Formats: sequence, structure tokens, C-alpha cells
Amino acid sequence: MKIFSYYEHKIILLSLIFFVGLNLQAQKLDSPILRTAKDTSREKMSMDAVYNRPFLKMGNSPLAVGGYLEANSLYTSENGISEGLSFEARLFTIFMSASITKRIKFLSELEFENGTKEIAIEFAAMDVSFHPMLNFRGGVMMNPIGAFNQNHDGPIWEFVERPTMANQLLPATWSNAGFGLYGKTNKGNWIIGYEAYLTNGFDNSIIDNEEGKTFLLATKDNPDRFASNNSGNPLLTGKIAIKNRNVGELGLSYMGGIYNNFEDGGLTLDNKRRLHVFALDFNTTINTMGTYIVGEYTFIMVDVPLTYTQQYGNKQQGFFIDLVQPIIRRKILDWEKASLNIAARLDYVDWNLGTFKETNTNIGDDLWAITPSIGFRPSSQTVFRLNYRYQWQKDILSNPPTRTAAWLFGFSTYF
Repeated sequence: MKIFSYYEHKIILLSLIFFVGLNLQAQKLDSPILRTAKDTSREKMSMDAVYNRPFLKMGNSPLAVGGYLEANSLYTSENGISEGLSFEARLFTIFMSASITKRIKFLSELEFENGTKEIAIEFAAMDVSFHPMLNFRGGVMMNPIGAFNQNHDGPIWEFVERPTMANQLLPATWSNAGFGLYGKTNKGNWIIGYEAYLTNGFDNSIIDNEEGKTFLLATKDNPDRFASNNSGNPLLTGKIAIKNRNVGELGLSYMGGIYNNFEDGGLTLDNKRRLHVFALDFNTTINTMGTYIVGEYTFIMVDVPLTYTQQYGNKQQGFFIDLVQPIIRRKILDWEKASLNIAARLDYVDWNLGTFKETNTNIGDDLWAITPSIGFRPSSQTVFRLNYRYQWQKDILSNPPTRTAAWLFGFSTYF
């Protein structure tokens, strides 16, 4: 418990230093900027992904709508045994936004997955703007841990599958009910943004699930997280992002809190058990070649009870990195700005960092994967992509890995 208390105190201290720093920076701004409250909304960062989408405005109505569709075909083989060819209608997502009045706007995102097998509200929040550096957000929101969780739309990416780190280590499209503050400012080539939210959080299922391991994704199956908080203590999610127009964007984020139901009717049931998630994300474009690079790293610590076996890890980590290289950019048929891209992704996840106490040998339960891709974009809003994914996955005892190969072809488009 001392380790978790130590990190918690450090996070609180860093948060205080950050917000004091923002206040001092605001005092140093030139008076014309203070008077006009310069709008920095055109300086796009990962935090702007929820609004940085194509919307269709309906006449003079304040309402705008949009969305995207994703459909794929998959041919997989595990250790040389194939399950044949499958087709899937993976995602159909609808966005709706509205300017309610001056400085108040609303956005929602409703997702239908695999037909109607899963229907989820991923985002439904009201934003109130007081100043570019001070905005209120409340409702159902994406927790800003890393960058992919907020910037996950299918048409953006050159790959059919989401990064393993994002949807098997972190719970991809992780959203909760809550509220908080966000803002950004810029000076010269530099842009800085922040987000800080208190929301409902995780529950005991992260160490009590069908996977038989520490698995944050299990909490997504609990629909009650939009109505109540399992631990009674809010989950804190905070992020600081810095962008240089000539270099790229770097984000540092943290998400943590108590996950277990430790008390019932004043009766103590267990110690307060915490989890801490740290993430580092970046993206950049090499202008001379047009090469786009994006990546993310995550480190997780979970206070697992000593009564649990060692298959439940108390430390996890993972990363992904994408390289995308345009090779053709010109008019093709009637598409004025068509492009053909080649890309590659490297995935790594370790669900259980450390060694066995008895033998001091490495605990397995890890995965590596590489995915080359060819993508064709008739426009920036539509992508056809052909991927070949090859992965190696070890069990907890580090036996020879299971090898899986898959061909994936599909498309994704905004509408």
C-alpha cells in the first residue's frame, strides 16, 4: 500500500504545480490577448478529436449530424489451422452536435457494434466555454488516457484492428459519467492543452473476470458505471499535451483511483485498492517525405490482493507505433485528392510484468505483433485498407508462443 500512496501524493503535487503554472502563464500574457480572449480552437490537437469530424449542418437548425461506417473481411490462421473467411459489419456510429447558445454546445456519439450486438453511448456531454483556457465539460465523456481513446475513429487509421495496447490492455473507447475542465493556449509555434476530469471508475471485475488475469477491459461490461460508482470514490483522469507546429505533439496522461467496493453500510470489507495508469503519446509528420508517425506507451499498476495467485499481474505495460508513408498523391478517376499509402504497425503488450516468486523465472502472458498495410484513400474521409497481421503470444508460463496470421481487408468512411 505504501507504493500506491507514494504515487498518489506525487500525482496530486504535480497537478497542483501544473495548475499554478497555468495561472502564472496567464498572468504573463500580453494585455491585448487577455482582453480579446484569443480563440485557439483552430490549433488542432488530439484532445480536439471529438469535434474534429465532418458534420452536416441541417439548414438554419443548430443541429449537425455525422458518423462513420466500418466493414471488414478477415481470414485467420492459428498455428497453421484456419477458421476460413468471415465478414463483419463492425461499427456504425452516429454523431450529433448542437450549439445551444453562446458559449454552450453539446455533442453525442452513439455506436452500434457488430450489427446491434452492442449499442453504447460513447460520448454525450455539454461544454461551456468561459475562456480558451477554461472550459467545463459534463456528461458521458471519453477519459483522456493516452491519445487513441479519444482519437479512435476508423477512417483516421490505416489498420483494420485497433492497437492491442488500446483495446486489450486499456479499455478502448473508455467513457464514463462525470465532469471536469479543459483548455488550451498557444504562443508562436507552441500550443499547450490540458484536461482534468472526475468520473465513475473501475470495479472488482478487473481482477475477477473470465480472462483469469488482471484485465481492465472487463469493467466495460458493467453498464451500471454510467449510473453509480463501484468504490464511491471518483476516478481522476488528467492530461497535459504540448505541440510544436514544426515538430509534433507529445502528451502525458494519468488515470487512477480506488477500484474495489471496500465498504458496505459503514462496515469495512477490504483495504482500499487502487490502480494507476500512466500514458505517453506522440505524433509527428516528417514534412520532407510526408511520413506520419504516431505511437503510445502505457504502464499500469494495480493493487492486487495477496490472496490472489501470481497469474493476476500487479504491473502491466504495452505500446504501439505506426509509420505511414504516402507514395501516390494525385487525381485518380474523379477523386481530386486521392492517395495510396503504405504503413506498418508494431504492437506489444505484457499483461503480467515480473518473475515468479518460487523460481525467479519470467512471467509470460505477453504478445508481439507486426502489421504491414496498403491503404487507398479516394478522399481523406474514406479509406480502403489491406492488412496482414502476424502475432506471437506467450502464455503465463512462457511456453513456445501461439502464432497467429490474419489477412484483413475492409473500408471505413465518414458520412
